[in-house]
Amino acid sequence: MEAPNHGTSMETPTEPNGRLTAFGNQLIEVHLWLREELDRLRADVDSYLDGGARPRELRAHCLTFCSALSRHHTGEDDGAFPVLAEQFPELRPVLEELGRDHQLVTGTLLRLEELLGGLGAAADPGPDEAKRVRSELDTLAALLETHFVYEEKRIVAALNSLSIQSWAGAKPDFLLTTSAGSDLGVQAGGGTGP
Repeated sequence: MEAPNHGTSMETPTEPNGRLTAFGNQLIEVHLWLREELDRLRADVDSYLDGGARPRELRAHCLTFCSALSRHHTGEDDGAFPVLAEQFPELRPVLEELGRDHQLVTGTLLRLEELLGGLGAAADPGPDEAKRVRSELDTLAALLETHFVYEEKRIVAALNSLSIQSWAGAKPDFLLTTSAGSDLGVQAGGGTGP
């Protein structure tokens, strides 16, 4: 999947000490990674619905994805958005809208996690359960696509202009592509995880 072109160069500049400075470009990379992981989950459910074997790790993969997405949005709400609101007050209405989007996504994630709890309890879940999971994944995909496109159009340039000292040593949570202690298999940029 290619990055949407929102007039932003994907070259990631560095400071003289080699620290990455284009936080907005990194955000786009994280969004690409999240899209790819969601596509993989949807393909697994589709395979099962088409008569294939139920992927053994579907529930675990889904829950790990949900955790990574939640961490990403919490990191934006608690870290990136307050910094942007302080340095770019004109973005406050945009940031508030993005925060409302995060609440909608959280509701979908909670429904998905509840459905996945049922998949884990059933020895062989039927197609109805898988269809409900697929429906929630479709809802999530639609919400995320509109959210990501809007976010990328509205805040990437501002993020790219930031130089945040506290983000110099380690990436902030909203730019991570693996859960602490786990890996979904693909990191931003297409490489495999550690």
